Amino acid sequence: MAPHTIHASAVARDGRAVLLLGPPGSGKSDLALRLVAAGWQLVADDRVMLTPVEDGLIASAPARLAGLIEVRGLGIVPEATHSAAVALALDLGRTPERLPAPDWIGLSGVSVPVLGFDPFGASAVERVARALANHGLAGSKAGVQPILIVTGLSGAGKSTVLKALEDAGHEVVDNLPIGLMDGLLAAAAPRPIALGLDSRTRAFDAKALAARVLALRDAGRDVRLVYLDCADEVLIRRFSETRRRHPLALDRPAIDGIRAERDLLGQLKRSADLVIDSTDLSVTDLRAKVTERFGGGFSPGLTVTLMSFGFAAGLPREADLVFDMRFLANPHWDAQLRPLTGEDAAVADFVAADPLYAGTLERIDDLIRTLLPGYAREGKSYLTIAIGCTGGRHRSVAVACALAARLAAAGQAVALVHRDIAKQAGDAAVMAGTPLTDSGKAGEASNR
Repeated sequence: MAPHTIHASAVARDGRAVLLLGPPGSGKSDLALRLVAAGWQLVADDRVMLTPVEDGLIASAPARLAGLIEVRGLGIVPEATHSAAVALALDLGRTPERLPAPDWIGLSGVSVPVLGFDPFGASAVERVARALANHGLAGSKAGVQPILIVTGLSGAGKSTVLKALEDAGHEVVDNLPIGLMDGLLAAAAPRPIALGLDSRTRAFDAKALAARVLALRDAGRDVRLVYLDCADEVLIRRFSETRRRHPLALDRPAIDGIRAERDLLGQLKRSADLVIDSTDLSVTDLRAKVTERFGGGFSPGLTVTLMSFGFAAGLPREADLVFDMRFLANPHWDAQLRPLTGEDAAVADFVAADPLYAGTLERIDDLIRTLLPGYAREGKSYLTIAIGCTGGRHRSVAVACALAARLAAAGQAVALVHRDIAKQAGDAAVMAGTPLTDSGKAGEASNR
């Protein structure tokens, strides 16, 4: 797998790196600076490049940031950087628990333990050292595979939880017969895996499942049992609304199946590591709860696509947000710029010279950054931002490229697509670059 760059900082001690995750302003660089002052080595500040190796991940600084750290109030200052194997992640944006057990996140296909962490206070440096000592991976444990077993009452949200886990980087297998668990776990890759097992499963046996969980733990596997619960009246309403039958009450009222299932799964609920009651949770709330707990907030998450297009060819059907750039000066009317596109520096400079360009770009950038956390919080997986001009070759392309660069600099992964950049717009004279007469220009204006 190719190296992957994430928005984070990282420090290392004795060859073991700690990733410092969190939103801008959460204190990553400040904590990294304090750790370096205490004798830790700087791996990278602001951006960390993760390279998968046979037994884990190697963290290093991207070439353009190597040897640098940001010091608030002083700017960018020199500091030697070193590569190290990733052993732990600390999420500075998550409220720490009093007696935490680390969750796991998938980074570049490798599982890494993650803890919520408060970077402030005099003891922060010592707490990082203790976290690494108590929860960090040793070199031989980089391939440890977290296993989540998701069970609970039908209608309580298991499908929603499994989908959220899959989006957070877990390998998900639903409705797996218990007898097939050993073969699956032996062959699985070293990334988090989530198994859905419940009363739908063939030959389901709650006691056998509880015993299997204990056996896996005795064998040194990292296994957690998650149980989904819900109030009876809410479950009845959900079955009524979805018009589905309860798996244990195919020919009886849903309440009979709910009661039978509670009795069947009682032992699993008592032995569960985490019980989630979905009675008062919406689908979005449940997804957010699971992602926060087991995805670390750094799953693949929201995929953002910036798409340039031409209104002449129609609006992109997948567009969620559309911005119209036809008010900017049009390079099409310059015979030398016409054959070029917005990816060429001459066209980009021409568009940027418009007095309205800078303020517009700033406001669109600010709006997008304001909206992105909300889209991610609501569980949206894909967001397409369409930037349009008349033909989709000049202004829209230049603006889309500039916005993509701004978002990337802020740590947001962005896919850049130019839908209509290769399309030929207009007649042969225009494509050949022949200057238009005044009358010709007026006649073409409605098509540009």
